[in-house]
Amino acid sequence: MGTVELAPGIHWVGVKDPSRRLFDGLIPLPHGTSYNAYLVKGADKTALIDTTNPGFEEELVDKISQHTEPTSIDYVIMNHAEPDHASACGRILSLAEEAILVTSAKGKEAAMMYFGVPEERIMVVDEGSSIDLGGKTLKFVDAPWLHWPETMFTFVPEDRVLFPCDFFGSHIAYGEFYADEFGDGHTLELAKLYFAEIMMPFRKPAMKAIEKVKALDPKLIAPSHGVMYREPKLIVDAYTDWAGEKMKRKVLMVYVSMWGRTEHMVKVLREALISKGIEVQVFDLTVTGIGEVAKQLVDSPILVIGAPTVLGGVHPVAAYATLLTKTLRAPTKYAAILSSHGWSGGAVKQLSGLLEGTKIEVLDIIDSKGPAGDEEIQRILNLADGIQTKLDELP
Repeated sequence: MGTVELAPGIHWVGVKDPSRRLFDGLIPLPHGTSYNAYLVKGADKTALIDTTNPGFEEELVDKISQHTEPTSIDYVIMNHAEPDHASACGRILSLAEEAILVTSAKGKEAAMMYFGVPEERIMVVDEGSSIDLGGKTLKFVDAPWLHWPETMFTFVPEDRVLFPCDFFGSHIAYGEFYADEFGDGHTLELAKLYFAEIMMPFRKPAMKAIEKVKALDPKLIAPSHGVMYREPKLIVDAYTDWAGEKMKRKVLMVYVSMWGRTEHMVKVLREALISKGIEVQVFDLTVTGIGEVAKQLVDSPILVIGAPTVLGGVHPVAAYATLLTKTLRAPTKYAAILSSHGWSGGAVKQLSGLLEGTKIEVLDIIDSKGPAGDEEIQRILNLADGIQTKLDELP
């Protein structure tokens, strides 16, 4: 696959990785991913913005060679020190012996620790810094905790191209390069999945960064995973909603059931909610990818967890989904637990423990010994009324 010209003197020189199926040992990649790197050539100097994942160093070098001698690179911009973007820094610096690695103050620490870059070959920059390449300028935006403490963005004001590394990313390895080649709906669904798994825990710093991006008014947003945005408003508006916790009138229900008893309780609640005109997303955790659950958490104010007791504790699959909600710091406002047990309980205690330390208010816990009887069914119907009230109170 060749390179792509984004603007005069600016080229995508990254790598597509369609076969990758897991990220961080956690995140499913049904469409693979890409490691986007960008070459910016001015009249006097050349910069490489971000590099690539381990194992793809030579493909990156080959792409760069289509536009310049790799030995002639003057600056390697490290927006983010995670290995999928920065591991090839050493390879490029070994070829371009006069090149300088440009990064934030915390990025300098990471470059020395993770990649062995000598201190004398590192330039620390901040929002007051700029680099003149000759007709093209590199400016920098502090963006800590998106999603590591050292992250920053790079901006070329002459062409209004923003390189935000992981921010605004998506995991896609298709042949297309731009969001508008897919259609807005499909693009945003993939971007939302990415946001849920990477950026959702960092909503406050995300909102600060969004305001900085709006002030820059970029013409093109070129992240380091997935598609680029020739219409930046599409992804900026979406991130404003997601990071700003704009909730839908929606209930997310996740469950696992061994003999159908917990599933029956879930179905009763689902039908009661639907009859009230409430959107309900229901997922059987035994057949649902955890990424889909994470994506729904972005704008679901209410989470219902259904899980039976297994050997004195909660079913492990349900425990995983509950822990994920806590780990990703989902903006969920309210939760409810539907459970069933035979000779002894235990699921409820463990699920309640997993939710401790969050700001989630538990509306009700309904634990049925054996099949749900009239009393439990009535409590479920009352829960539906309570959920409707909470949704009506949301801004």
